[in-house]
Amino acid sequence: MPRRIAILPDAVADQIAAGEVVERPASAVKELVENALDAGATRVRVAIENGGKTLIEVTDDGWGMGREDAVLALDRHATSKIRSAADLTGVMTFGFRGEALPAIASVARVSLQTAEDGGAGTALQVVGGRLEEVAEVARQRGTSVTVRGLFFNTPARRKFLRSAASESRAIADTVATLALANPATGFELVLDGRVRLAVPPDQDESGRLQAVWGPDLVGTLIPLHHAAGAFLVEGLVQRPGDARPTGRRTQLFVNGRPFRDPFLLRAAEAGYRAAIHPGDRPSMYLRISLPADEVDVNVHPSKLEVRFRDRIGLEQTVEDAVRHALGELVSAAPVGDWRPMPMRPAESGAQGTALLLDSLPSAPAEHAVPVAADAGAGFAGPVVQLFDAYLVYEVAEGVVFVDQHSAHERVLYEAVIAQLAGEGAPSQRLLLPAPIELTDEEMDALEQHRDAFERVGFLVEEFGGRSVVLQAVPDPHPRFDAIACFRAMAADLARGRFGGWANPLERFAATFACRAAVKAGQRLGDREMRELLGRLFATNLPPHDVHGRSTIVQLPREELERRFGRR
Repeated sequence: MPRRIAILPDAVADQIAAGEVVERPASAVKELVENALDAGATRVRVAIENGGKTLIEVTDDGWGMGREDAVLALDRHATSKIRSAADLTGVMTFGFRGEALPAIASVARVSLQTAEDGGAGTALQVVGGRLEEVAEVARQRGTSVTVRGLFFNTPARRKFLRSAASESRAIADTVATLALANPATGFELVLDGRVRLAVPPDQDESGRLQAVWGPDLVGTLIPLHHAAGAFLVEGLVQRPGDARPTGRRTQLFVNGRPFRDPFLLRAAEAGYRAAIHPGDRPSMYLRISLPADEVDVNVHPSKLEVRFRDRIGLEQTVEDAVRHALGELVSAAPVGDWRPMPMRPAESGAQGTALLLDSLPSAPAEHAVPVAADAGAGFAGPVVQLFDAYLVYEVAEGVVFVDQHSAHERVLYEAVIAQLAGEGAPSQRLLLPAPIELTDEEMDALEQHRDAFERVGFLVEEFGGRSVVLQAVPDPHPRFDAIACFRAMAADLARGRFGGWANPLERFAATFACRAAVKAGQRLGDREMRELLGRLFATNLPPHDVHGRSTIVQLPREELERRFGRR
């Protein structure tokens, strides 16, 4: 027999709401701290015992509430943040649903003390959603909420909580995220009597990041600032040379609100393409600003997810922002303390025909680095070669070192990408065709990439069995060993040495660039060094080679003077 439809009792409805809003102790902490922030708190203290299962206490110095508002705040959908459905568009406060406090109170023993201006305040006692006591109390302005025995009346929920250590870590991450989002507010987190986080109010972004993420990680981050249309992306991203497969930290904010979005993180990682090893995961701290009516924050009960009106445009802006930041010299590896060191613009000196790179197309103009867009005409100032491996030149702010192999690798990579997407590269027919014996795996790799080999200039014919004949080869520079390069590329492609590249053409270009670039130990002439530097700074990402290693290392003048005791 079918059951009749009935209205749920308020107590059951409150517990259902609690399950949506308060998934674990960290969720309760997030909601209570956000209420404190919306109340204008300049200091927030969070005390936790037993991973929040025994005690959660959040104290703030915000505006506080009078008795009538304090009692009303325990009712579902009671809020001071919105008055109509129209207010949901562009809501700027953290909390606005009016569900958090009554949801928490329905599954815990809650004590609330609050006062608007100090002196006479209000104290409430709530057990399992039932208001048991209302009294007057003397206290300073602000609010304190004490939650004991979370989920005491819903044992099925309580038994699914994780260990105290795991719940404490989740709470620490939640408070750290809110501390990053609100550097003007001071935070203190006490876990089982020990201070886990303590940051003062009115802290700058760098100081707050160092306090939360640690100075070692923050020292590997570089600034990012990029605007496009309605979007503004700011923050910090990690230098490619410091990215690692594990241990990364990420944080996203939209209009000051922390949120999660794996697709935006993926777009940011796309900005690192051809600058890091495919397995590396860089840390990033991104603040996105856009008009309030372009984002919907009311799509998740705990407001951890948002919806953007122009998601495709935002993802492209984030990728472009990261790409632009990595193209600046500030992303190069530093020696000692660093600051941005722009390259000296090219001048009319250092003329002559290029000997090393004259057969390669330039990078597209729209991808050129603005500070060095004219560098292809030559590179002014003294340039010296050290150990037949590094090019060194002086700028006003210090000394710049360039790895000649990595630099040439970057130039060749972008040239080959252009060739593969265009008409291909010219080749030079060999006077005597060169027979080469390959393995079965190398033959398979050759067949798989035959068109790419031909587009960069290798004309290969089968000679029977596992033998092939090179009829024509590319000629990217005078020191190029075509046969050695072909053998090495076939072996690399067969063994997956450059595995992890999502795009097979990019993988092929990276393989060719690595094998065809000039090597350490090869001496370059003055015009060759200047042309290499000029072409490097006309690429999209001059500070990084295709493996994620640094192409450029900066030695600031201040560091030199400090080493010699002049500072």
